[in-house]
This record gives sequence, C-alpha cells and structure tokens, in this order.
Amino acid sequence: MIRVILVVLLAIGFSAMAEVVSKKHHFPAELTRKIIHITGGTAAAFTPWFLNWKQIEVLAVIMFVALLIFRYFGLFESSRLVKRISLGELMFAATIGLVAIITHDRLIFAAAILEMGIADGMAAVVGTYYGKRTVYKVFGRQKSLIGSAAFYLCSLLILLWYLLASHTSGNWSVLIWLPLVATGLEAIGLDGTDNLIVPVFVAIILNRL
Repeated sequence: MIRVILVVLLAIGFSAMAEVVSKKHHFPAELTRKIIHITGGTAAAFTPWFLNWKQIEVLAVIMFVALLIFRYFGLFESSRLVKRISLGELMFAATIGLVAIITHDRLIFAAAILEMGIADGMAAVVGTYYGKRTVYKVFGRQKSLIGSAAFYLCSLLILLWYLLASHTSGNWSVLIWLPLVATGLEAIGLDGTDNLIVPVFVAIILNRL
C-alpha cells in the first residue's frame, strides 16, 4: 500500500509541477495536457514491474476519485482549459484498472497503456501543431491526417517492441492490421473515450494471441 501511495503522490507532484511551469511560461493548455498524458501514460505502463495487479487496480480507483475531486474543485486547470469537453483524464484512470483486470501479462499491459499514453498523446501534439492543412471530420469533430499518421507510426513501433520483447512467434501479421484498427478506433473515440477504447481493444487482442 505504501508503494501505491508513493505513486499517487508522485503523480500529484508532477501534475502540480506541470501546472506551475505552464502558467510561468504560458504554455498552451493542450500542450500541457498532452505532456502530462504522455509522461503519465508511459510511467503507468511500467507499474507492473514494481506493483502487483491488485495494487494497480487500487491505484486506478484512487486516481479516478482524485481526478473527480480535481475537476470539481478546479485544480490543475491549465491541463484542462481546452476548447472542448473531454473525459480523457477520467478514462485514463479507468483504463489502467480495466487493463489490469483483462491481462496479468506485464508486456501486454505495457503495450496497451503505451497506446494510450504515447500513441494517442503524440497524435494530438503532432496534429495540433502540424495538421492544420490535413483536417478531416469524424462525427462533426476535427481530426488531422498527420495526427492519425503519427498515431499509426507510434502504434506500429509499440507493437513491434511488444513482439520482440515477448518473443511471440507466428504473430507478426498483427503488425499489418492492428495498428490500422487502433488508428481507426482513435479517430472515432471522441471526447477522450479513445483513452479507453484503444488500450482495452489492444489488450484483448494481444491476450488472445
């Protein structure tokens, strides 16, 4: 339990530090949010190496409740002052717990959470800053081709890492279709729901390989 509390305190400390830096240097809210998203997602992906599965589930519940409190009291507002409604941070916490229930394979867990942390985060950053000329719409919401391409590339590299690290033989065909499907799910998962849909789907598929 001490380790869980330590992880929670570190996460709050990092969010507070990002808040201070964001306000001091006037960083765009979307950039601040995605920096927290990428670093937090990457750190969460490797929690099975120092927490057991029950501790990870407890951590996810604590994070979810803490984020609800932050939203209610308007804490860490720089990371949430975006021009659209998003439940991404709540989905972030819920996904960690759900993926920990779906699989007890550390590498599968890491790959699934990295899809949420790195692939989704980089897609947003690249799309925001370089995708203004490659815009398309999904259910009335604006996306970018270059952002989707960034997601696909990150997803491909994450799955390649998983296959190499797990020494999974005979399943290389997954590199052909799973990054494409994950990219499509990210595109249609609006208002932060992609943070749940993509990692859960990837975890289920990898768990069945």
